[in-house]
Amino acid sequence: MKQNTCGRACKLSIFFVIFLDMLGVGIVVPVLASLFLDPLKGILPSTFALSLKTLLYGLLIAAYPFMQFFGAPILGAMSDRYGRKKVLLVSIAGTLIGDLIFALGIMLNSIVLLFIGRIIDGLTGGNISVALSAIADVSDEKSKARNFGMVGMAFGFGLIIGPYIGGLLANPAIVHWFTSATPFWFAAILTVVNIVLLVCTFPETLLTRIESKISLLTGFRNISKAFKLSNMRVMFLVIFLLAFGFNFFTQFVQVYLIEKFQYTEFQIGNFFAFIGFWIAFAQGVVTRPVSKHFSPDKVLRFAPLLLGMMLALLLLPTKPVYLYFILPFVAIFQGLTFPNSTAIISNLSSRDSQGEIMGINQSIQSLAQTIPPIIAGLISSISFSLPIIVASIITIIAWLIFMIFYGRKKEEAFHEV
Repeated sequence: MKQNTCGRACKLSIFFVIFLDMLGVGIVVPVLASLFLDPLKGILPSTFALSLKTLLYGLLIAAYPFMQFFGAPILGAMSDRYGRKKVLLVSIAGTLIGDLIFALGIMLNSIVLLFIGRIIDGLTGGNISVALSAIADVSDEKSKARNFGMVGMAFGFGLIIGPYIGGLLANPAIVHWFTSATPFWFAAILTVVNIVLLVCTFPETLLTRIESKISLLTGFRNISKAFKLSNMRVMFLVIFLLAFGFNFFTQFVQVYLIEKFQYTEFQIGNFFAFIGFWIAFAQGVVTRPVSKHFSPDKVLRFAPLLLGMMLALLLLPTKPVYLYFILPFVAIFQGLTFPNSTAIISNLSSRDSQGEIMGINQSIQSLAQTIPPIIAGLISSISFSLPIIVASIITIIAWLIFMIFYGRKKEEAFHEV
């Protein structure tokens, strides 16, 4: 098997594409919850009950991962057939169209356009799994956790700068013509820049191409396949529960902040920027030395447990300033948990099936991201703390399953051909 000799400049190109993509994602984070919960935004009538507002918000959040469940595995299989670069271009172009439609929906107060924008963005939103496949192409088994951690650092930097910029761009006190739509127009501009950089600087990393089946039902087949693979079913279950739990936190902590501490878009942007800084620190500074001394399975023996405990601690502060003493630990243990779980899955599959296995992994995570906002949209009207409680409990259950059932014995690597 030929080895991919992609050097540091090549990897930096991949990381920068991911950074710009996540910057665009981060920009819109502070806006979504306030569109539905702030009566001054005008998206929903003030006569709507809180339970209906949070349900609609949850359904809008769920629209993206639900469509990603269908789209991401198709893009992953296509990247094994046609190459990473071409598929990334298609994916990022879909993000551009989705952002433009969403911005138009805000301007026209159209809930329908908001959903259409998120649906298009989700259907083509498999760029992270394809980028992870590119990283797997240029990594050996020992360097995967470290390189996936670098991807997480790019992810974190996008979430540092993105929410902060998004909070500014949605604040008319900064510039009088800024509105909730402005972050989406800016995200669309960034996406155009990303496309140009992708065309000019991103190298094709795929050496061996395979003819994977492509179908709209691939997501369902991936879920079935994931739990038929004897050497992977436990890890896929763990990854599902980790993503399931953590998305209760990331998708509804905005509601918690608005209802408990009356946070504005600008404050929510700063909140996520702070988390992003510590995620970048964890995955760029902590993960690398940890990966030199501990294998991914050893890291997962403690990181998810501590992550679940830190999530529970977020419910204790009565003043928002105390949240910022807990958030670094949430970010660090999240930063150790997710790249190492991805590295385990990647290591359990052959080099020429990384696109396929990352597509399966993305299907698992998309399904895990689809369900929480719908459930959280219902239970948050009972108590805005419930989504975070569920996040903590599910994360600890994932750790327990890993500790009890994960076997260190290596089976035959997954190979699509």
